[in-house]
Amino acid sequence: MKKITLLVIVLAVSSTSLFAQPGKGIRWSRDGRATLKAEPEGIVASPLSGAAPTVVVPSSQYTPAGTAKALPIRDFYFSADEKKLLIYTNAKKVWRYETRGDYWLLDLASGKMQQLGKDKPASSLMFAKLSPDGSKAAYVSDHNLYVEDLKTGETKALTTNGTRRFINGTFDWAYEEEFGCRDGFRWSPDSKSIAYWQIDATKIRDFLMINNTDSIYSFTVPVEYPVAGESPSACRVGVVDIQTAGTQWLEVPGDAQQHYIPRMEWVPGKKQLIIQQLNRKQNDSKIMLCDATNGKVRTLYEEKDSAWIDVKSRWDDDNIAGWDFIRNGKEFIWVSEQDGWRHLYNVNAENGKATLLTPGNYDVISIAKIDEANNQIWFMASPDNATQQYLYKISLSGGKAERVTPADQPGTHEYHISPSSSWAIHQFSNACTYPVSENLELPGHTSSTQAVAKAIRESASAGKCVEYFQVQTADGVTIDGWMHKPVNFNPSKKYPVVFYVYGEPAGATTLDAIGAGRNFLYNGDMAADGYIYVSMDNRGTPLPKGRYWRKSIYRKVGVLNARDQAQAAQALMKKYAFIDPARTAVWGWSGGGSMTLNLLFQYPEIYKTGIAIAAVGNQLTYDNIYQERYMGLPEENREDFVKGSPITYAHNLQGNLLYIHGTGDDNVHYQNAEMLLNELIKNNKQIQFMAYPNRTHSISEGSGTFTHLSTLYTNYLRAHCEPGGK
Repeated sequence: MKKITLLVIVLAVSSTSLFAQPGKGIRWSRDGRATLKAEPEGIVASPLSGAAPTVVVPSSQYTPAGTAKALPIRDFYFSADEKKLLIYTNAKKVWRYETRGDYWLLDLASGKMQQLGKDKPASSLMFAKLSPDGSKAAYVSDHNLYVEDLKTGETKALTTNGTRRFINGTFDWAYEEEFGCRDGFRWSPDSKSIAYWQIDATKIRDFLMINNTDSIYSFTVPVEYPVAGESPSACRVGVVDIQTAGTQWLEVPGDAQQHYIPRMEWVPGKKQLIIQQLNRKQNDSKIMLCDATNGKVRTLYEEKDSAWIDVKSRWDDDNIAGWDFIRNGKEFIWVSEQDGWRHLYNVNAENGKATLLTPGNYDVISIAKIDEANNQIWFMASPDNATQQYLYKISLSGGKAERVTPADQPGTHEYHISPSSSWAIHQFSNACTYPVSENLELPGHTSSTQAVAKAIRESASAGKCVEYFQVQTADGVTIDGWMHKPVNFNPSKKYPVVFYVYGEPAGATTLDAIGAGRNFLYNGDMAADGYIYVSMDNRGTPLPKGRYWRKSIYRKVGVLNARDQAQAAQALMKKYAFIDPARTAVWGWSGGGSMTLNLLFQYPEIYKTGIAIAAVGNQLTYDNIYQERYMGLPEENREDFVKGSPITYAHNLQGNLLYIHGTGDDNVHYQNAEMLLNELIKNNKQIQFMAYPNRTHSISEGSGTFTHLSTLYTNYLRAHCEPGGK
């Protein structure tokens, strides 16, 4: 399950996939020397040099005729020749992201404005994109793909069979949630055709959520949701001709309902597509070249893993789109863990030969920029400290990595590098330094403001607020963690400890970034109230510690990660006599909620109080893409799913449990709460339970919700894990 973002951290943003997820990308000027942003006065260009910003498109130009106000811009992008501006507005959520809305096109020379798809329902268009030649636009509406002639305004349906269960040009819930797939079509380089995904969810059972509050009579809210053990939606890719609306389907081998196609792009300059196909267990990845004219397919490159294979969204801020071609499409950069570390490879696009570019015992965390003009790759890594992140570079032909981030800036860094690679937006934080941003000139990492260096000096003079530590478990595993001690700490006293946990492959909690040591849900100051706050990352979390660290959790979610956490807690309490073993609390959300339950149930001698939010109580209820990736197929090893599920151990509860769940959670269904409650009732285990009507996985909707949740959480913790030193 995807982690709820609880820590305020600096996130990487990709600008390579426009409208794949509106609002996520930095908009660069054509020369890469300025960023573009929608402000009240218009589209503003801000030079990275620090020169005065200028308005490049006044808001008066995108004020529709007959109205007094400019369009409220949610996102925008310029055509390749910068003669047209595409505006995204009136955005609405589709599950997690606002990917449905209205699109307007502004001709900058004539001032003409036109609304795309104006014959379609309001806020129904998705992923509108201009054709490469600028003559047409394509978009999805109501699960069908359309093309619109920009001169005549004539609209043509390229597909007509779309329904909630039969999806063209976008994806179902599971593909979106677990692969990051949203934008489901790509213009051909010659503007004559469009390649698109078609998802057939007609065989997927609906999970029915119940809305009891929005009308006197309750009603169901169906979500096509394949749980672990159920076959996924069938998927295929077709190329539709703009003139005829006829589709040539790619002849991809294998059962369409037992494989995934998470990636698809056009090969530069060719009538050819490149796709990635994964088998259902996601441990066999094939890269295929596909002839767009006849659908013929050949496998170029194949990789297998005894556990699972991650996809691009894993190391590109949830962005699955794009393909890292170099040398006019003759080669591309690929990320693989085949030698035990996450490394970059150069793959020949003709024969599939892969050449290692980043040798060494370290992980590439993410690619920041492939800079072919300067023959180098910029990437993020941290070979010596798994809780931090720095910028490195290597030659495009590979070799020894060179650190670019200064050695005196410890923490978590992000770099958004301009198209020309001459400038970068540098963002930084660590556990004691609030996020700060500066503009850099590359390759020298030169900043005129020295904002990051100044912020680090100021936070250092204020004193360290969070301590980082390592402990070794009884199994010999070295665990990283942070600890925030109470105000006026006295080591001769004993203090209660609150463990914040996640512990699954979707997220790490110990990063040296702002948010570490801070509990956003606690109504007050934990340190002032006398709590020790701790978080530790077990095996299976996505730290840059090598393939074995991350994948040792395979088929052991709920077992190995809980064991690591429990042994680490024991080692910590043995190391520090000021921790009171009688006052130990643990809490988490989503996968962290599951971990909280497993720790409380499996290790009741360690954990006395737990607060679990939106937890998966039974792994067999969660979606197949996530659960089968990390656990295998239930028909082959069902006992592992049972062994890792909290409900299996609910009868062991001895301490205090507060369980919280939203009844409208489309991600981790409320069903989990009721299954868990039944087990607790059967065994006469008394707990406190809170259901939030119609709230989703984030429990954020509705007036007063956060205040109520924070108050509930804080009161329970104070009541059952008494604060203060003794």
